Amino acid sequence: MFSIFKANPAKRLNQLYKSKLEQAMQAQRSGDIESYSQLTVEAEKVYKQILAMEKTQ
Repeated sequence: MFSIFKANPAKRLNQLYKSKLEQAMQAQRSGDIESYSQLTVEAEKVYKQILAMEKTQ
C-alpha cells in the first residue's frame, strides 16, 4: 500500500553511476588521468551492482 514511499535503490545507483562518469569525464578533460581511471573503476563497480540488482528482480 505504501510502496510509493519506499526508496528505489536502483534509481539511486543509476544516479551514482552517472555522477561517477561525469566526474571521470571532468577529470579527463582537466588532464588528471589518475583520477579519471580511479573514477572509471568506481563507476564500473556501481554498474555491476546495478546489473546484479536487475538480475534478481
